[in-house]
Amino acid sequence: MASYAKPENALKRAEELINVGQKQDALQALHDLITSKKHRAWQKPLERIMFKYVELCVDLRRGRFAKDGLIQYRIICQQVNVSSLEEVIKHFMHLSTEKAEQARSQAQALEEALDVDDLEADKRPEDLMLSYVSGEKGKDRSDRELVTPWFKFLWETYRTVLEILRNNSKLEALYAMTAHRAFQFCKQYKRTTEFRRLCEIIRNHLANLNKYRDQRDRPDLTLPESLQLYLDTRFEQLKIATELELWQEAFRSVEDIHGLMCLVKKTPKASLMVVYYAKLSEIFWISSSHLYHAYAWVKLFNLQKSFNKNLNQKDLQLIASSVVLAALSVPPYDRRRGASHMELENEKERNFRMANLIGFNLEPKFERGEVLSRASLLSELVSKGVLSCATQEVKDLYKLLEHDFLPLDLALKVQPLLTKISKVGGKLSSASSVPEVQLSQYVPSLEKLAALRLLQQVSQVYQTMKIECLSQMIPFYDFSVVEKISVDAVKHNFVAMKVDHMKGVVLFGSLGIESDALRDHLTILAENLNKARALIYPPAKRASKLGEVLPSLADVVDKEHKRLLARKSIIEKRKEEQERQLLEMERVEESKRLIEQKKTEEAEKKRLADEIEQRKLFRIRKEIEEKEQEEAQVLLQETLPGKKWAKKILEGDEKISKQKLMELALTEQLRERQEMEKKLQKLAKTMDYLERAKREESAPLIEAAFQQRLVEERILHEREQEREIVESKQRHQGDLKEKNRLSRILDYKVIFQERVMSRRQEEFDRRRVEREEQISQMIQARKQEREVLRKKVFYVRSEEERLRKLREEEEARKREEADRRKKEEAERKAKLDEIAEKQRQRERELEEKERLRKEALLGRSTDGLSKPPEPLAATRPSETTAAPAIAVAAANGAGTAAPAAPPQTGGRYVPPKLRRQGAEGSGQAPPETDRWGSRQDDRDRPSQPPGDRWRSGGGSDDRRPSFGGPRSTSTWSSSRSSRGSER
Repeated sequence: MASYAKPENALKRAEELINVGQKQDALQALHDLITSKKHRAWQKPLERIMFKYVELCVDLRRGRFAKDGLIQYRIICQQVNVSSLEEVIKHFMHLSTEKAEQARSQAQALEEALDVDDLEADKRPEDLMLSYVSGEKGKDRSDRELVTPWFKFLWETYRTVLEILRNNSKLEALYAMTAHRAFQFCKQYKRTTEFRRLCEIIRNHLANLNKYRDQRDRPDLTLPESLQLYLDTRFEQLKIATELELWQEAFRSVEDIHGLMCLVKKTPKASLMVVYYAKLSEIFWISSSHLYHAYAWVKLFNLQKSFNKNLNQKDLQLIASSVVLAALSVPPYDRRRGASHMELENEKERNFRMANLIGFNLEPKFERGEVLSRASLLSELVSKGVLSCATQEVKDLYKLLEHDFLPLDLALKVQPLLTKISKVGGKLSSASSVPEVQLSQYVPSLEKLAALRLLQQVSQVYQTMKIECLSQMIPFYDFSVVEKISVDAVKHNFVAMKVDHMKGVVLFGSLGIESDALRDHLTILAENLNKARALIYPPAKRASKLGEVLPSLADVVDKEHKRLLARKSIIEKRKEEQERQLLEMERVEESKRLIEQKKTEEAEKKRLADEIEQRKLFRIRKEIEEKEQEEAQVLLQETLPGKKWAKKILEGDEKISKQKLMELALTEQLRERQEMEKKLQKLAKTMDYLERAKREESAPLIEAAFQQRLVEERILHEREQEREIVESKQRHQGDLKEKNRLSRILDYKVIFQERVMSRRQEEFDRRRVEREEQISQMIQARKQEREVLRKKVFYVRSEEERLRKLREEEEARKREEADRRKKEEAERKAKLDEIAEKQRQRERELEEKERLRKEALLGRSTDGLSKPPEPLAATRPSETTAAPAIAVAAANGAGTAAPAAPPQTGGRYVPPKLRRQGAEGSGQAPPETDRWGSRQDDRDRPSQPPGDRWRSGGGSDDRRPSFGGPRSTSTWSSSRSSRGSER
């Protein structure tokens, strides 16, 4: 990964790569820069880099790269310049949308090209097989390959932007705008699957927002602006869901809106609530929930009547008619009859949810019949005057279906009213939020209600009726449909009837026989028989058990006493605990009081400081105003002395600021400019009238001059044409004469031409021969040059080969010499190690002999000796003393040793007898050799320097001092003497 000292360098590098066609490398370079930890502080060049980055991502359709880059850029500029992030995201969405539109404009069959169920799904195996097996490469497949990838990328862009902006309080407006654009995308191209996913994404964002409340930049839904943005997004989602006919998603959107209202405890604006109830009524109608549909219409009617000031009487009448017809469309029987307990509980829970959505705050303990029912709804419509606002046809229909008893003529009287009602409807001019109202949608439900009412009333009058008569009484249904309706009514205990197709009759029964009270007649009979038996045979009185209880009474009293004592102790403990809690509460209250007092004092100090600061700011502001007034006066006197309004201000006592003076000057300039424009317009109008008059007067004159010019030009054209004909004839005659004159010299011309051609041919042949000779010479010269060059190359290569062989031989000789030296060195070291080992062995033998001698001497009697002999150990200190003495003598230039130095024995033991004999035989002891073969006089010489001693040591190449190596005997003897003296 390349690192750049400045972001501008990365941008330049990316532009260079783009110019050579390497967009992927340019994108990777910018991605590395954005994700690096080196450039985490926001600066202006980063914004230009992000613009280029998103352009490359869009061109290459790299959604993952775009998401990573935008997340990193959000981290960079979140706390510094969040507007930069907003601009980058807007640019990103604009580019994606523009590319998608370009692809769509290139495709001719968009609907076929977008015939994909899921934009996030890959190609199916069968599609791939079809594309390879079938030889078709037509329009549909090319459009699919061209358009679908760009729409996939656009959908991914919307998802990425929503994910980035989901928890950013500073970009709530951009989040809402992105959601709206995504909704419009789904609506425009009928993307139902993507719409469901989009709704789920927004729903999850809100859930996470409520779940994690401790986030730093979390949007606050209690603010009116934030709440309005979220509500607008949800209402847009609801509208698009209904337009796409995704009713389940629309219902979930309604639940989202209701949950958002419950979360913030605030009611939206009336205009939004109108849309809410309008869409809710449509959803309930599609789901066949006619009761909730009617209640939603009631809420919609109340909102329009209360808040819509532009509502006219006609629209109010149409809305009221819709409310009444919606209430009449509710089935008149209870569907809970015969349901299981689980179904009743589910129905109760469903009613509770629906009522909350409509706006009724229900408690779970309420029954459905007490709150939401058809009867209560109709009574409410009558009591609140909704029925009085409806049309006359609706009123008559309500009276026929709910109050009149017309078992034979009910359907015949209802049918013309339904025909009139089906023609009523249209768009409301004064209620734009309400959809188009069509009363014809309620006609099927009202026909069913009329059939049910007729069957109910007929069952109260007749016991038997022919099927033909019943079919004639219900003209808008066949008897098969009536039979289905009657089966549903009998199931829910609305009417009791049977159909006998063999006899062709309908048998009506009485609901009172099958009532709930008579169904339980066996249970009631059993209870009454039990009561009668108890009266006839009363139960015998039981004997007293006091005698059985008395013996155990003492134990009971003892247990009760212990229980009371335990209870008393528990009460005492509770009192103590309560007192402790009271003391703790008092202590807490006291600490709270002190904290409040401290806060009050701090607030007072802060208030005083704020007052001082305000007074200071007021003084500064006053000084600034005074200074501006002085500058305004100076400006009036110096720069605007000739203006009338300036003279008025100077003559008056009114104080004016510099800003106000500038505004007055601008106003005056604007007024003067407007007056000048008016004058110019007036002048232009005058000039326009004058020019129009001139042109009206000159038009016939111009036409006459034009006609005269046509006549003149026609005469001139005829004259010129005649002159041209005459001149052409004359030129033709002259050309014929010239041809006859030149034909006489034609033979001479041919002879001259042949002469010239022959001379030129000879010149050409001569030059060609010369050229061939020159080329052959050049070829020969180049051959010689190549031969010389080859020889030179051969010589150079031979010389290089000879030198290489010499170098190899020299290197081989050097390697052999080095190996030989290493071998000799190893042999010499081995010999030296062997000599050293022998010397160490000899020392060990001498030391062993010395030890044995000492033991022998210590074992002898010392009485006969006049002077104890000097042991060998006594000679060792002399070694240490002799070496410094010799070194000093060598330093001072002395030629002999100190006279006090006793004769040395060289480290070898000499018996006293032999020592005395030697002293008597000669005045000076003969030179003795030590263990290394050195003479005694050599020990008296001054020691050589270490370097000289190494250089002269036995002719060996080993310069390292080692035991047994070239060490002087004098040094060794002096060291032994010094050790002996120390002992």
